[in-house]
Amino acid sequence: MLAGWALTLAAYWPGFAMYDTLMQYRQVLSGRFDDWHPPVMARLWQALAPLGGGQAPLFVAQVTLYWLGFALLALPLARGGRVRAALALGAVAILPPFLGWQVAVLKDAQMTGALLAAVGVIGGARLAGRRPAGAEWSGAAALLLYAVLVRANAVFAVAPLVAMLLPLRWRARTALALGGIVATIALSPIVNHRLLGASDSGVARTQPIYDLAAIAVRAPGAVTGLSAMAVAHIRARGCVKPFFWDPLSDSGPCGGDVAPLAHMPMTRLDLLWAQAIASHPLAYGAHRLAHLNSTDRWLVPWRWPGAAPTIRSERNDLGLRSPGTIARMLQCFGGYVVETPLGWPFVWIGLALAGLVALDGEAVLARALFVSALAGEASFAVVSIASDLRYHLWMMIATAIGLVIGWPAFDRRRLRIGLGLMASACIPAVVARIALPFPPLTYAGMLG
Repeated sequence: MLAGWALTLAAYWPGFAMYDTLMQYRQVLSGRFDDWHPPVMARLWQALAPLGGGQAPLFVAQVTLYWLGFALLALPLARGGRVRAALALGAVAILPPFLGWQVAVLKDAQMTGALLAAVGVIGGARLAGRRPAGAEWSGAAALLLYAVLVRANAVFAVAPLVAMLLPLRWRARTALALGGIVATIALSPIVNHRLLGASDSGVARTQPIYDLAAIAVRAPGAVTGLSAMAVAHIRARGCVKPFFWDPLSDSGPCGGDVAPLAHMPMTRLDLLWAQAIASHPLAYGAHRLAHLNSTDRWLVPWRWPGAAPTIRSERNDLGLRSPGTIARMLQCFGGYVVETPLGWPFVWIGLALAGLVALDGEAVLARALFVSALAGEASFAVVSIASDLRYHLWMMIATAIGLVIGWPAFDRRRLRIGLGLMASACIPAVVARIALPFPPLTYAGMLG
């Protein structure tokens, strides 16, 4: 694990800077923050800036947390005689769909690193046969809090994870998880705006706008706050896309059509959103299922965009460099691997379900990881506006770790049945990748 950490830093230095990275770094340099990108990540970047310029400090932080999490889980396994399981965790850590995205300085990699380290601290103690100490819980709590603040969807994975790790009954666990989700959703804007000093960018409007535009297109005459002319234009331009919401953004081809929603008071927009969903559940459901299929990459064409790890940093005038030739070669290899089932989120969802059903006995940590993965993925059915593979990074890694550490506790018959059902779901996925026409390979192509 130490070698993996050192080689990752050496091969991928100073980390990849993507578009979101640049936008966040501009905020760090200017000292003016908004909540479109997580202000807690910008504040951490600002605090680490004296240690080095550019993206390097955050790159080191997320890579260190990533490998630390795996190491803290592998060490007690090896000490307990499960050497092959410990080695399997090392193999999981270097899988291109995982490591290839972990070296991009993004909120998704920050969240994954924090969650992995927290699970390593608590799970490592459990695998060693002891209860975590108070200091370990405190450190894990700080990491989990950062994960929740750095990624909006993270709470749907973090709250169930915490509930499953605590020695509670199922009703108490359910109440704790739901209460944690509600409290986080309510308190996050206060933390972001008042404590972290970020201005309101309107990011909370993206989900209602995406869903309202889709309902308007699928259910003619629906009351969505959009004029008939705007709906006709949105439909004619094909701006409601399962892949992402971007055509409806301010700079998108239909940004002007949804401008009334973008400037509507938030309480009124939320009410309109809820009323439209209640009045047209079939249109809403069809839209959400189409997006879920896109983001989980089930019935999609080959090379569906947003999966391959980036091979170079975004061009910029901020001095954020790209890693060298070795990193580009590794990322190119990762681009091929993500086109296999290893890069298909729906496969990992199936594996998590199979693992959860097949667990027999305690296996507290494995069960917690499976529940966290599935709960986080379930949130994408309601709260998601884009289809990038990196959004599923935690779910896939948590599932892989759960399979490794939970292996002795599996009922083999139930596991075989679950894996068989998952494999059968791959058949139409392969057919879709063969039969469907290739998608555009550029952002502009997908936008048009």
